[in-house]
Amino acid sequence: MGRVTSLLDRADTPAPAPVLPPLRIGPITVATPVVLAPMAGVTNRAFRTLCREAGRSTGFDPGLYVAEMVTSRALVERNEAALRIVTFGGDESPRSAQVYGVDPATVAAAVRIIAAEDRADHVDLNFGCPVPKVTRKGGGAALPWKRRLFTDIVRAAVDAAEPYGVPVTIKMRKGIDDDHLTYLEAGRIAEGLGVAAVALHARTAAQHYSGVADWESIARLKEAVRTVPVLGNGDIWSAEDALDMVRRTGADGVVVGRGCQGRPWLFADLAAAFNGSDARVRPGLREVADVLYRHGELMIDYYDGDEHRGVRDLRKHMAWYLKGYAVGGETRHALARVSSLVELRELLDGLDLTIGYPGSDAEGQRGRAGSPKTPHLPYGWLDSRDLDTEFEAKLREAELSVSGG
Repeated sequence: MGRVTSLLDRADTPAPAPVLPPLRIGPITVATPVVLAPMAGVTNRAFRTLCREAGRSTGFDPGLYVAEMVTSRALVERNEAALRIVTFGGDESPRSAQVYGVDPATVAAAVRIIAAEDRADHVDLNFGCPVPKVTRKGGGAALPWKRRLFTDIVRAAVDAAEPYGVPVTIKMRKGIDDDHLTYLEAGRIAEGLGVAAVALHARTAAQHYSGVADWESIARLKEAVRTVPVLGNGDIWSAEDALDMVRRTGADGVVVGRGCQGRPWLFADLAAAFNGSDARVRPGLREVADVLYRHGELMIDYYDGDEHRGVRDLRKHMAWYLKGYAVGGETRHALARVSSLVELRELLDGLDLTIGYPGSDAEGQRGRAGSPKTPHLPYGWLDSRDLDTEFEAKLREAELSVSGG
């Protein structure tokens, strides 16, 4: 992390007073109870490296950094992009993968590939994605509404991972909307089936990312699930937000998503905060530019030296990194179209690198939260908590008609 993490040296020496005990996920101990949420197109190996380096820079053990979601069918088919997602760096430990699927047999097969081939040390199941292409198939945040299907998937995944000592966790939302909440029931079911932890994004699928996260629902889940850790997710934009969440809800740790986009150094703040220190990273534009360039280098490495692909994939991060900093519109537009490291370096060197940290303008919401949306669901999905025979057959046909492995 270079210049950014050196800013921690200016803060007071961290005090050895952890806010929470270590997070235990099966046989895995996470000294700092902070989890990087899996985010599609964001939490690849390059970004995880930046976040992990930031956490380690504090001198405290870092948290858990989860790879972006991979579909179970793609893994079973040995899809190249899917296998890349569950390929980790040599210094990544523990390695954490998230799997999505709507058929128990296919999810089990995917989890077995990860566990048997030693591709990850921990598997998380996605029951929280609110995007239409997932929920219209009955997946993500829509799936726990079908109790037996949810039960069968969780049981299949736990059973597939158990012989290899790989713990399985779940991440979910409150439910489909306020009239169709599922999180308390789903949490208890998963706990009974042997998951190692339960994480809740305290919004419904209908909220998408709008409004305010309902932290009280995390407290209610903590009361309902007593034997495994409960983690809270939603509206953690700063280390202070994370501390506030655990104090208000009793959560055993936090899951951080959008708040770290363009701010991998947030994990330095979080590591410090959860270990009783008030040290915080407040980077000027020079430090941000250094991290952004390193991100580009790591992206190229992630794509096996394909510079154009790596730098092109970096474009989405530009606005997040530069939020709040005085950078002209023309330069922002050029950075959003950058196609090589040389061009990136030239554009970054052309910034006014004397600009300091802009305070709260650089924090808070990343991108657009959007507005509430009516969830896209399979026809008749809400008519019953049970899965009808016709739809179940379609699920199995879609998931099991695969080639390869």
